[in-house]
Amino acid sequence: MSAAGSNLRVNSVRLWDALGEMALIGPGVAGGCNRQTLTDADSQGRHLFAEWCKAAGMSMGVDTMGNMFATRAGTDPEALPVYMGSHLDTQPTGGRYDGVLGVLGALEVVRSLNDAGVQTKHPIVVTNWTNEEGARFAPAMLASGVFAGLHSQDYAYNRTDMEGKRFGDELARIGWVGTEVVGARKMQAMIELHIEQGPILEAEGKEIGVVTHGQGLWWLEITLTGRDAHTGSTPMNMRVNAGLGMARITERVHQIAMSHQPAAVGAVGQVQVFPNSRNVIPGKVIFTVDIRSPDQAKLDAMRAEVERAAQAVAAELGLGCAIEAVGHFDPVTFDAGLVKVVRGAAEQLGLRHMDIISGAGHDACWINRVAPTVMIMCPCVGGLSHNEAEEITSAWAAAATDVMLQTVLQVAVVV
Repeated sequence: MSAAGSNLRVNSVRLWDALGEMALIGPGVAGGCNRQTLTDADSQGRHLFAEWCKAAGMSMGVDTMGNMFATRAGTDPEALPVYMGSHLDTQPTGGRYDGVLGVLGALEVVRSLNDAGVQTKHPIVVTNWTNEEGARFAPAMLASGVFAGLHSQDYAYNRTDMEGKRFGDELARIGWVGTEVVGARKMQAMIELHIEQGPILEAEGKEIGVVTHGQGLWWLEITLTGRDAHTGSTPMNMRVNAGLGMARITERVHQIAMSHQPAAVGAVGQVQVFPNSRNVIPGKVIFTVDIRSPDQAKLDAMRAEVERAAQAVAAELGLGCAIEAVGHFDPVTFDAGLVKVVRGAAEQLGLRHMDIISGAGHDACWINRVAPTVMIMCPCVGGLSHNEAEEITSAWAAAATDVMLQTVLQVAVVV
């Protein structure tokens, strides 16, 4: 790498300002964001991102899943592009940085290269992946999953939200159905910057997480069917209480995860209770069990144990029980060569770093199946994420983006 390239740093003020400006779109009620996928706010955020990319001299491509690809040309038109990016969609009560740092950090890398007049052999592409969160349309990482061949586009288009709206219809409604065939693009490498979404880096006093692996995951949607009945006049021994079944299964999920320690987690997340009235015993409950581990054997064992426990609880209480897997990926091992480059970039920059396993799922987990992939993480205050109180510092954001910049300079090859 040239001396100029090795000394290059991003503009931390410009990066922080961009994060703040994007956060104004789809604001939450407590300082965070509610910019759920395929909403009007999502469309507005996409337009702002596209405007910034155009101003940075990039050309924009969009595929039929709405994935956005902003390209900075390289000097060799035959060289495969180096991709950076993450997602702009948020949880309903999301923070300002989850996903967004990865997209706008990648944009800042391009802006900094432009400022310095640095050219690379390989083109550089900044990506916004559609529906990473899966909060509105399950499963998570939906569009990158189609890109990597895990899902068909028909499957994705037919996913529905809690109001019964179809993914494909909502993508068309907001005007972001592109013309590119999903997955047709080829990659030299994919680099995703993300906040940790956990407490380890901050607790260890590290500025950079070099992500070597990602946890595997199962989302199991459980539907328990009992009988609606009056809470005051129905004797306890004559109830068929779906809510009680959910409570017992929730406890079993916790016990199962604890029995597989270390490196295993589990909890019940999304819950729908019917009829959801103060004085009616729930006759139906739909809820999602989220279990994760970087160990394939543990992940498989936990799924089997959760399903057995759910069926046993349902049988004991006289409930109907249906279980559907609505999200899954196996544990991920990121590219060893790229991991080495990221680790070397952090050392070159004099940043405190450590190897880390990603506890959350990310688009990089799917793209890892079709291209060499790596992730870079920065701390978040108290490990808090998927919460409007999510917070990072400008220094953390800049340090992690500097590592991505130096990684890109090596992988895309400075000329």
